[in-house]
Amino acid sequence: MTANLSKTKNRAVLPTIESRVIGSVVCAAVGDAIGGATEGWSHDAVMEHWGGFVTGPAPMRKQKTISPLLERGNGRFTDDTLMTHLMIETIAELGRHIDAFDLADVFVPKMAFDTRWIPELQVEGNVLSRVFLAEKYLVLKLWSVKTDPREAGVGNAVNCGAAMYASPVGLINAGRPERAYDEAISVFGAHQSSYGRESAGVLAACVAEAASPQGSSVEKVLQVAQELAKDGTRDAIFSVLEAANDFEDWREAVTSGKIRQAIAPFDTVGEKYRDPEMGAKMPSRTKSIEELPVALAMLSISGGNPRETILGGTNYGRDADSIASMGGAIAGALGGIDSIPMDWADFVEEASQTSIFEPGRKLAEATVRIAQGDLAKLRSELDSITGVLSSHG
Repeated sequence: MTANLSKTKNRAVLPTIESRVIGSVVCAAVGDAIGGATEGWSHDAVMEHWGGFVTGPAPMRKQKTISPLLERGNGRFTDDTLMTHLMIETIAELGRHIDAFDLADVFVPKMAFDTRWIPELQVEGNVLSRVFLAEKYLVLKLWSVKTDPREAGVGNAVNCGAAMYASPVGLINAGRPERAYDEAISVFGAHQSSYGRESAGVLAACVAEAASPQGSSVEKVLQVAQELAKDGTRDAIFSVLEAANDFEDWREAVTSGKIRQAIAPFDTVGEKYRDPEMGAKMPSRTKSIEELPVALAMLSISGGNPRETILGGTNYGRDADSIASMGGAIAGALGGIDSIPMDWADFVEEASQTSIFEPGRKLAEATVRIAQGDLAKLRSELDSITGVLSSHG
């Protein structure tokens, strides 16, 4: 695509924070698009259907659970990216840190009423028409019922729905994982409760650490996840990362089944992903979503390489698009724009008929403005404190 010439040319002149933000946003979309082709399938089913590992954008297949018109794969991104782009638009429009009320007042109207290209449906429509029931719940509770946004997530199915678009909250808090965690917990009280809300906080914190302007590493990201996560989410992360330590290649990890075995005690969905067990997606202090710990495992095994992290999540199967997207968001923030698999990014843009670079650039600009505002506020607070101390000196 011609547009990619400017992408390559601009790499060397992009400031580090811009590079990391764009890298994260693009790699998340690429992971979503590639992982979308294997969503809902076990690893064994993936291997049987494609005759081996999926190593890039896979052919189309029908997805019957949402719409008879919906087709997954072939580089078309899914609802994870649609929701992430809405979050980016919300942050860029407001130009500041956000909370649950902003999700209700700005994000949800965009989701329900703004039209855009829906790649899987190949039509112009609103994002509401594409998302699952747990995300449709946002419009019911925040628009139709006008529930207090701070507690609207209570009663929703507990899943990865909030975590799948939490990375922009991490990016606008680059280098400040604790603040990213707190902000995400505040924002996503409007969407999720229990371990679904917790996973959004931890994912945002991991992305914030990965995007640190001072530089970070896979080890530091995993440390942040282990230190900030609470309850079952924390235990699940420890369990899965311990299993991941036995592998240096995602192929061996997904084939062995040991990563799935490590997360299984914390996962309420059960072995049949499309046929959840009784008690699935119910609040609990001892359970966790599957997607975030597995994404961290693939990040660890792949050493932060976006391409390999994405493929690990894709071939793991089950909620593969969200796993690959979360892993891609962290890996892309670590590696910046130079780490983007450009061949895949080009393919996804063309197949999805939507820019996956422009939202990254938009969020990078907002991130810089927000950071400048935070710095100015901090200086003002320090001046005020210094004045108080001087008056008592």
